[in-house]
Amino acid sequence: MSPDFVSRITDIDFKVDKGDTVSLFLQKNLSDFGVVVIPGQNLNPQEFIEAIENFGSIMPQQIKKFTLTELPLVGYNSSNDLPRKNGRLQVRGENYHTDHSNTLAPPKATALHAVQLPSSGGDTQFVDVRRAYEELPDSIKHEINGLFSMHVHQSSSSPRDLTKLTPNELAQIPNQLQPLVIKHPTSGRPALYLNTGRMEGIDGLNKDLSNTLIQYLYTHATQTRYEYRHKWGIGDVVVWDNQAVMHQANADYDPNEYRYLLRLMVSGVRLEPYIL
Repeated sequence: MSPDFVSRITDIDFKVDKGDTVSLFLQKNLSDFGVVVIPGQNLNPQEFIEAIENFGSIMPQQIKKFTLTELPLVGYNSSNDLPRKNGRLQVRGENYHTDHSNTLAPPKATALHAVQLPSSGGDTQFVDVRRAYEELPDSIKHEINGLFSMHVHQSSSSPRDLTKLTPNELAQIPNQLQPLVIKHPTSGRPALYLNTGRMEGIDGLNKDLSNTLIQYLYTHATQTRYEYRHKWGIGDVVVWDNQAVMHQANADYDPNEYRYLLRLMVSGVRLEPYIL
Protein backbone atom coordinates (compact mmCIF):
# COMPACT_ATOMS: atom_id res chain seq x y z
CA MET A 1 0.00 0.00 0.00
CA SER A 2 0.93 3.64 -0.11
CA PRO A 3 2.45 4.74 2.21
CA ASP A 4 4.95 1.92 2.29
CA PHE A 5 4.73 1.15 6.02
CA VAL A 6 1.21 -0.32 5.73
CA SER A 7 0.40 -3.91 4.73
CA ARG A 8 -3.16 -4.87 3.72
CA ILE A 9 -3.91 -8.60 3.90
CA THR A 10 -7.13 -9.75 2.27
CA ASP A 11 -6.69 -13.54 2.09
CA ILE A 12 -6.88 -14.43 5.80
CA ASP A 13 -9.99 -15.53 7.70
CA PHE A 14 -9.06 -15.73 11.38
CA LYS A 15 -11.86 -18.24 12.05
CA VAL A 16 -10.31 -20.68 9.57
CA ASP A 17 -6.64 -19.82 9.06
CA LYS A 18 -4.55 -20.90 12.04
CA GLY A 19 -1.15 -22.38 12.84
CA ASP A 20 2.53 -21.47 12.84
CA THR A 21 2.65 -20.57 9.14
CA VAL A 22 -0.06 -17.93 9.60
CA SER A 23 1.57 -16.59 12.78
CA LEU A 24 5.03 -16.27 11.21
CA PHE A 25 3.57 -14.57 8.13
CA LEU A 26 1.69 -12.01 10.25
CA GLN A 27 4.63 -11.35 12.57
CA LYS A 28 6.93 -10.75 9.60
CA ASN A 29 4.42 -8.33 8.06
CA LEU A 30 4.21 -6.37 11.30
CA SER A 31 8.00 -6.18 11.62
CA ASP A 32 8.58 -5.33 7.94
CA PHE A 33 5.86 -2.68 7.72
CA GLY A 34 4.57 -1.28 11.02
CA VAL A 35 0.81 -1.28 10.39
CA VAL A 36 -1.13 -4.37 9.28
CA VAL A 37 -4.73 -4.03 8.03
CA ILE A 38 -6.86 -7.19 7.83
CA PRO A 39 -10.41 -6.39 6.64
CA GLY A 40 -13.51 -8.55 6.51
CA GLN A 41 -13.35 -10.22 9.93
CA ASN A 42 -16.33 -10.85 12.22
CA LEU A 43 -14.90 -11.86 15.57
CA ASN A 44 -16.35 -12.18 19.03
CA PRO A 45 -14.00 -11.16 21.90
CA GLN A 46 -12.58 -14.67 22.42
CA GLU A 47 -11.99 -15.09 18.67
CA PHE A 48 -10.30 -11.69 18.64
CA ILE A 49 -7.91 -12.85 21.37
CA GLU A 50 -7.08 -16.00 19.38
CA ALA A 51 -6.49 -13.96 16.23
CA ILE A 52 -4.12 -11.49 17.88
CA GLU A 53 -2.20 -14.25 19.67
CA ASN A 54 -0.70 -14.84 16.21
CA PHE A 55 1.40 -11.73 16.95
CA GLY A 56 2.44 -12.73 20.48
CA SER A 57 1.09 -13.13 24.00
CA ILE A 58 -1.68 -10.80 25.17
CA MET A 59 -0.85 -8.37 27.98
CA PRO A 60 -3.29 -6.71 30.41
CA GLN A 61 -4.83 -3.34 29.69
CA GLN A 62 -3.47 -0.53 31.87
CA ILE A 63 -6.85 1.15 32.48
CA LYS A 64 -9.13 -1.57 33.85
CA LYS A 65 -12.36 0.45 33.71
CA PHE A 66 -12.53 0.03 29.91
CA THR A 67 -12.23 -3.77 29.80
CA LEU A 68 -14.80 -6.55 29.36
CA THR A 69 -15.96 -8.05 32.65
CA GLU A 70 -15.97 -11.60 31.28
CA LEU A 71 -12.64 -11.21 29.41
CA PRO A 72 -10.58 -8.53 31.17
CA LEU A 73 -7.67 -8.83 28.71
CA VAL A 74 -9.99 -7.30 26.10
CA GLY A 75 -10.40 -3.54 26.19
CA TYR A 76 -12.92 -1.52 24.26
CA ASN A 77 -13.34 1.94 22.79
CA SER A 78 -16.97 3.02 23.09
CA SER A 79 -18.34 6.44 22.22
CA ASN A 80 -20.86 5.96 25.06
CA ASP A 81 -18.02 6.43 27.57
CA LEU A 82 -16.74 9.68 26.10
CA PRO A 83 -17.47 13.08 27.64
CA ARG A 84 -18.62 15.96 25.47
CA LYS A 85 -17.38 19.53 25.38
CA ASN A 86 -19.20 22.17 23.32
CA GLY A 87 -21.09 19.36 21.57
CA ARG A 88 -17.89 17.53 20.57
CA LEU A 89 -16.74 14.17 21.84
CA GLN A 90 -13.53 14.13 23.89
CA VAL A 91 -11.97 10.91 22.63
CA ARG A 92 -9.22 8.97 24.36
CA GLY A 93 -6.17 8.89 22.13
CA GLU A 94 -6.27 12.32 20.48
CA ASN A 95 -2.76 13.61 19.69
CA TYR A 96 -0.13 11.23 18.36
CA HIS A 97 1.25 8.83 20.94
CA THR A 98 2.47 5.30 21.55
CA ASP A 99 0.58 3.04 23.95
CA HIS A 100 1.59 2.36 27.56
CA SER A 101 4.96 4.08 27.11
CA ASN A 102 5.23 4.46 30.89
CA THR A 103 5.71 0.71 31.44
CA LEU A 104 9.01 -1.16 31.74
CA ALA A 105 8.18 -3.32 28.70
CA PRO A 106 5.69 -1.37 26.54
CA PRO A 107 3.37 -3.37 24.29
CA LYS A 108 4.91 -4.71 21.11
CA ALA A 109 1.64 -4.05 19.32
CA THR A 110 -1.90 -2.79 19.72
CA ALA A 111 -4.86 -4.24 17.82
CA LEU A 112 -8.34 -2.84 17.20
CA HIS A 113 -11.36 -4.63 15.73
CA ALA A 114 -14.22 -2.49 14.42
CA VAL A 115 -17.62 -3.75 15.60
CA GLN A 116 -19.86 -0.72 15.10
CA LEU A 117 -19.03 2.56 13.35
CA PRO A 118 -20.54 5.97 12.70
CA SER A 119 -21.60 6.80 9.14
CA SER A 120 -18.44 8.90 8.66
CA GLY A 121 -15.36 10.02 10.58
CA GLY A 122 -13.57 8.38 13.48
CA ASP A 123 -10.45 7.61 11.41
CA THR A 124 -7.18 6.53 13.06
CA GLN A 125 -3.94 8.11 11.86
CA PHE A 126 -0.45 6.64 12.00
CA VAL A 127 3.01 8.13 11.42
CA ASP A 128 6.23 6.21 10.75
CA VAL A 129 8.69 7.27 13.48
CA ARG A 130 11.50 5.19 11.96
CA ARG A 131 11.51 7.21 8.75
CA ALA A 132 10.99 10.40 10.77
CA TYR A 133 14.19 9.68 12.69
CA GLU A 134 16.13 8.75 9.56
CA GLU A 135 15.24 12.09 7.95
CA LEU A 136 16.29 14.26 10.90
CA PRO A 137 19.30 16.53 10.33
CA ASP A 138 22.52 14.88 11.49
CA SER A 139 23.05 17.68 14.00
CA ILE A 140 19.75 16.82 15.72
CA LYS A 141 20.54 13.10 15.69
CA HIS A 142 23.77 13.83 17.56
CA GLU A 143 21.98 16.19 19.95
CA ILE A 144 19.42 13.56 21.00
CA ASN A 145 21.86 10.62 20.98
CA GLY A 146 21.68 8.81 24.31
CA LEU A 147 18.97 11.02 25.85
CA PHE A 148 16.15 9.65 28.01
CA SER A 149 12.73 10.93 29.12
CA MET A 150 10.59 9.93 32.11
CA HIS A 151 7.16 8.67 31.03
CA VAL A 152 4.35 9.04 33.60
CA HIS A 153 0.56 8.63 33.53
CA GLN A 154 0.05 12.25 32.48
CA SER A 155 2.84 14.79 32.14
CA SER A 156 2.60 18.33 33.48
CA SER A 157 2.76 19.64 29.89
CA SER A 158 0.36 17.11 28.34
CA PRO A 159 -1.60 18.55 25.37
CA ARG A 160 -4.66 16.49 26.38
CA ASP A 161 -6.37 15.18 29.50
CA LEU A 162 -5.81 11.48 29.98
CA THR A 163 -8.18 9.18 31.86
CA LYS A 164 -8.86 10.53 35.34
CA LEU A 165 -7.77 8.08 38.04
CA THR A 166 -8.38 7.87 41.76
CA PRO A 167 -5.30 8.19 44.00
CA ASN A 168 -5.40 4.42 44.53
CA GLU A 169 -5.63 3.73 40.80
CA LEU A 170 -2.83 6.20 40.07
CA ALA A 171 -0.60 4.46 42.61
CA GLN A 172 -0.85 1.29 40.50
CA ILE A 173 0.30 3.05 37.31
CA PRO A 174 4.07 2.86 36.67
CA ASN A 175 6.57 5.53 35.64
CA GLN A 176 9.44 4.58 33.37
CA LEU A 177 12.57 6.19 31.92
CA GLN A 178 12.62 5.58 28.15
CA PRO A 179 15.17 6.36 25.41
CA LEU A 180 14.35 9.27 23.12
CA VAL A 181 15.58 7.13 20.22
CA ILE A 182 15.06 3.38 20.45
CA LYS A 183 16.57 0.43 18.64
CA HIS A 184 13.62 -1.51 17.23
CA PRO A 185 13.50 -4.87 19.06
CA THR A 186 13.07 -6.91 15.86
CA SER A 187 14.45 -4.96 12.91
CA GLY A 188 17.13 -3.01 14.76
CA ARG A 189 16.10 0.21 12.97
CA PRO A 190 16.29 3.42 14.97
CA ALA A 191 13.00 5.13 15.77
CA LEU A 192 11.86 8.19 17.70
CA TYR A 193 10.02 7.24 20.88
CA LEU A 194 7.59 10.03 21.73
CA ASN A 195 4.44 10.46 23.77
CA THR A 196 3.84 14.13 24.60
CA GLY A 197 1.01 13.23 26.97
CA ARG A 198 3.37 11.22 29.18
CA MET A 199 6.90 12.65 28.73
CA GLU A 200 7.97 14.54 31.84
CA GLY A 201 10.93 16.38 30.37
CA ILE A 202 14.30 15.04 29.21
CA ASP A 203 16.95 13.94 31.68
CA GLY A 204 19.79 16.44 31.92
CA LEU A 205 17.90 19.33 30.31
CA ASN A 206 15.90 22.06 32.01
CA LYS A 207 12.15 22.22 31.51
CA ASP A 208 12.18 24.88 28.77
CA LEU A 209 14.85 23.12 26.71
CA SER A 210 13.13 19.77 27.23
CA ASN A 211 9.76 21.05 26.08
CA THR A 212 11.27 22.83 23.07
CA LEU A 213 13.14 19.71 21.94
CA ILE A 214 10.17 17.38 22.48
CA GLN A 215 7.88 19.72 20.55
CA TYR A 216 10.40 20.00 17.70
CA LEU A 217 10.66 16.22 17.40
CA TYR A 218 6.88 15.76 17.66
CA THR A 219 6.20 18.38 14.97
CA HIS A 220 8.80 16.79 12.71
CA ALA A 221 7.50 13.23 13.22
CA THR A 222 3.83 14.11 12.60
CA GLN A 223 4.26 15.66 9.17
CA THR A 224 1.76 14.36 6.63
CA ARG A 225 4.55 12.79 4.55
CA TYR A 226 4.98 10.21 7.33
CA GLU A 227 1.24 9.56 7.72
CA TYR A 228 -1.29 6.86 6.92
CA ARG A 229 -4.94 7.62 7.73
CA HIS A 230 -7.12 4.55 8.19
CA LYS A 231 -10.80 4.88 7.31
CA TRP A 232 -12.49 2.13 9.23
CA GLY A 233 -14.85 -0.47 7.83
CA ILE A 234 -16.89 -2.82 10.02
CA GLY A 235 -14.90 -6.03 10.48
CA ASP A 236 -11.49 -4.37 10.06
CA VAL A 237 -8.67 -5.64 12.26
CA VAL A 238 -5.77 -3.20 12.43
CA VAL A 239 -2.56 -4.12 14.25
CA TRP A 240 0.30 -1.67 14.70
CA ASP A 241 3.84 -1.83 16.02
CA ASN A 242 4.21 0.59 18.95
CA GLN A 243 7.97 0.84 18.38
CA ALA A 244 7.58 1.71 14.69
CA VAL A 245 4.63 4.11 14.54
CA MET A 246 2.67 6.60 16.60
CA HIS A 247 -1.10 6.83 16.26
CA GLN A 248 -3.97 9.13 17.11
CA ALA A 249 -7.77 8.97 17.25
CA ASN A 250 -10.21 11.48 15.80
CA ALA A 251 -13.42 12.88 17.28
CA ASP A 252 -14.70 14.14 13.93
CA TYR A 253 -17.92 12.10 13.92
CA ASP A 254 -21.50 12.73 14.99
CA PRO A 255 -21.60 12.27 18.80
CA ASN A 256 -25.11 10.85 18.47
CA GLU A 257 -23.81 7.93 16.39
CA TYR A 258 -22.29 4.88 18.03
CA ARG A 259 -18.66 3.79 17.61
CA TYR A 260 -17.42 0.59 19.27
CA LEU A 261 -14.12 -1.23 18.78
CA LEU A 262 -12.42 -4.06 20.68
CA ARG A 263 -8.81 -3.51 21.76
CA LEU A 264 -5.92 -5.84 22.62
CA MET A 265 -2.27 -5.31 23.56
CA VAL A 266 0.58 -7.68 22.62
CA SER A 267 3.38 -8.10 25.17
CA GLY A 268 6.67 -6.38 24.40
CA VAL A 269 10.18 -6.18 25.77
CA ARG A 270 12.21 -3.53 27.58
CA LEU A 271 13.36 -0.89 25.11
CA GLU A 272 17.01 -0.34 24.24
CA PRO A 273 18.46 3.02 23.18
CA TYR A 274 19.82 3.38 19.67
CA ILE A 275 23.33 4.78 19.94
CA LEU A 276 25.06 6.44 16.99
